[in-house]
This record gives sequence, C-alpha cells and structure tokens, in this order.
Amino acid sequence: MALDLPAASRESLADLASRLEVLVDQVGPAELDAFGDELFAVARLLAAQIGLRRHLADPSVPESARTDVVERLLAGKVQRPALEAVQAAAAARWSRSADLIDALQTLARTAVLASAEKTGRLDEAEDELFRFGRILDREPELARLLADPVTPIEGRIRLLDQLLSGKVTQTTATLLRQAVELPRGQHLDVLAEELAEMAAARRHRSIARVTTAVRLTPDQEQRLVDTLSRLYGRPMSLQVELDESLLGGLVVRVGNEVIDGSVAGRLETARRLLPH
Repeated sequence: MALDLPAASRESLADLASRLEVLVDQVGPAELDAFGDELFAVARLLAAQIGLRRHLADPSVPESARTDVVERLLAGKVQRPALEAVQAAAAARWSRSADLIDALQTLARTAVLASAEKTGRLDEAEDELFRFGRILDREPELARLLADPVTPIEGRIRLLDQLLSGKVTQTTATLLRQAVELPRGQHLDVLAEELAEMAAARRHRSIARVTTAVRLTPDQEQRLVDTLSRLYGRPMSLQVELDESLLGGLVVRVGNEVIDGSVAGRLETARRLLPH
C-alpha cells in the first residue's frame, strides 16, 4: 500500500521500514504482533494529541529533545523494540506532522503481516482482506455503519467483531479493527483492498483483480497467473470475483489498467461503434 507522502516523509518511512525488516528477521510472530499493537496504540495517541504530534515532528526542536519526550512518555509502557522505533520516527524528518501517524500505522501493519508470513497465513489474510473489501463495496450501508463517527468506536468494533467472528484469521481481524479505529480519512472498502495489496507486496507480488461470469478451475487460475506474470514481468496474485452480468469471459484489473475480455464489454464496445 503506497502512501501519498512528500519526498522527505517518504524517505523517512523507507528508512524506518528497512529497520523494521531487521527486527522481522530477529524475532518471532508473537513479538511482531506485540510490536504492531504497540505502534498502532502510539499512532492513535498521536492522532488524538495534536500538540504532542507537532512537537515530535517539528524539525526546529532538537532531535535529542524529541527522543527524550518519547522516552519519558513510553518507557515502561511499551516493549523496547517499539520504544526504539518510535524514537527513530521522532528523530526522522517529516514534511507534515500527520505523516508521522501514517508512518507508524504503516509500520504496525507491516509487523502484523510479517507475523502472518512467519506462520504461513499471509495468503489467507490477503484473500480475506480483499473479499471483505468487496463485501463492503456491495453493502454501502454496512460500510457506513462501520465508519459512522457518531457511533462510539466501541460499538463499531463490536459490529465488526460480530461480522468477522470465526470467519477470518487473527491477522485480518487485527488489521480491520485498526482500520475502523483509525481510518485516516479512507473508506474502509478501499482500505481493506489496499491492505490486501500490502499483503501481496509482502510476497513480492502484484494483485490482479479478476471478475468472471463463471467460476474458474484451479488449472484456469494457474494459467491466468502464468500469463499475467509474463505480461507484466512480475509475479501476480489473483483475487477472483463472480459476476454473472458479464455474460461470459472476464475482466482483469491490475492497478489502474483494465483488460476487458467479457462478452458484456465487447457488446458495449460494439454498441458505441454503431451509428446513432
């Protein structure tokens, strides 16, 4: 998931992400889950405390003063890896104070996905996140209820837990709870799909969203994966959705590019070409 960050913030996040990968290599899933939870809690704190966030992101404040604030605030409340990560973030350069929140949230999500990778559940989480995004896209009232700022956050999390209970991995549940608690102005259906893309990127893959009129067999899916991987020059991950209105064929979306091989698409093209 690519954040739209100015250059300085983008460079700072890239540096923090590199440091996180060192931690990923050194610790197990439980430690990564704890790290993710703690960084997300700090991101929520900074979202609520505007003055604190501005202080930690202010380049005119000496670096040592910013890291000392983090030490006093978090020492004994989070584990050492999370404390050091937040200190590194406070020492970095940010174009906007809000970028600090986005960076910590991104690191938290990366840690949770890395934990799933270590337990062999990353593919499953990717699929669950994508499908939940599709459900919300088809059910706008449900998406509205989960994002309604008038409803207390506890009520929205309770609704989400009822929807997910026993149906998804802990990774998916954690990431979606975080998204509901701190949406950062994004629609939840879009955010769920971006999290699926983030999971795919963790496996160095891109997502191809495939809409088809009939269910594909495993062999057909594999041939499509092979074809798209050759076409785009990188490994691909399929997310398949059924839509009988296509009549036949399929539609493939990779990023902003659309390959429409559906019968409905060809009929619409022919209709536009006919003289009026």
